[in-house]
Amino acid sequence: MASGKILVAQGGGPTAVINQSLAGVVLEARRFRDVTRVYGAMHGVRGIVNEELVDLTRETSQNLELVAATPSSALGSTRDKPDAAYCAEIFKVLCAHQIEQFYYIGGNDSSDTVRIVSEQAQAANYALRCIHIPKTIDNDLVGSDHTPGFPSAARFVAQAFAGANLDNAALPGVYVGVVMGRHAGFLTAAAALGKKFPDDGPHLIYLPERVFSLEQFLADVQATYTRFGRCVIAVSEGIHDASGEAIASLLAKEVERDAHGNVQLSGTGALADLLCDEIKARLGIKRVRGDTFGYLQRSFIGCVSDVDQREAREVGEKAVQFAMWGDRDGSVAIKRTGFYSVDYELLPLSAVAGKTRVMEDEFISASGTDVTDAFRMYLRPLLGSGMPDAFRLRPAPVEKILKR
Repeated sequence: MASGKILVAQGGGPTAVINQSLAGVVLEARRFRDVTRVYGAMHGVRGIVNEELVDLTRETSQNLELVAATPSSALGSTRDKPDAAYCAEIFKVLCAHQIEQFYYIGGNDSSDTVRIVSEQAQAANYALRCIHIPKTIDNDLVGSDHTPGFPSAARFVAQAFAGANLDNAALPGVYVGVVMGRHAGFLTAAAALGKKFPDDGPHLIYLPERVFSLEQFLADVQATYTRFGRCVIAVSEGIHDASGEAIASLLAKEVERDAHGNVQLSGTGALADLLCDEIKARLGIKRVRGDTFGYLQRSFIGCVSDVDQREAREVGEKAVQFAMWGDRDGSVAIKRTGFYSVDYELLPLSAVAGKTRVMEDEFISASGTDVTDAFRMYLRPLLGSGMPDAFRLRPAPVEKILKR
């Protein structure tokens, strides 16, 4: 006899709209009378293995709506990267609780987890529907036009650089802003949407899709500083040399590594400091400042794209519909239609799991230090309505009297 139980979890880095997807799953699932319980796992797959489950069926619709509008992961998250043995433990808990549908909201690693669990269920002849719901500010999921979480983070980055540019114009110098993105530069490239006038920053953008040369970087900065009397720079944390070595590890005396052996990029301001030190030492420019956006861009409250909110809700709803009315597991993907509208498809898990999308060449300028109009057209609708704007005085110079 069918149990009617489903389980939803959130994995990876939080975003400003991941709870919209959670609410979409819960509220849509509760519309189906065959669903008896909607469970949530605390702290992602780790919560499943530890059987730390909560009954979301008992949440009021009003509170779910309030939580949906709140950034970060309401169920908590995890950085655990499950292997086959770990997924076997997940599967044991799903069987013990008679879970019939498993929804995992997350990025690349989460899609791979869903794929492995799906394969184990099939091998055990256990009727388990497995659906991956997309989420990542890196925008690096294969098969989707874009991923929920990215537009809101991009909105923050664009506005932050617009503000940094205004500051830099008032007190000229060099400003370096380091943005998340180990392999894909979409989020760093979003800094370009903060420009209004031709001489606005960011004047230089460095992405992990292009090889980074420190000597060329310094030459670019010097040329820009000479031209404008200032320079605003957007840098992806994942910039690397021709061998693929992270610049942060090449310049730093000591580097931190995470549990997966990757150089720790997001939790430190080292790259910004190191690049600023090189500019000051090699170019002799005195006013040089650097910031690392770090976690600020992920769940910044009050800076959320309404388009992102809407689509994050819909991918959760569509996940349930695909599970209820479909006959296969998969990953929900956003497909752009028209100038700007979207539709949703269910892609095979194997087409998405463990793969990484990077910025297409058509989005990156020939110089490698800017984006193209094609990228601006791609991103602008995603940022949502009400983007703030910056204006300038139109000064009428007064003729000097004193001759100095």
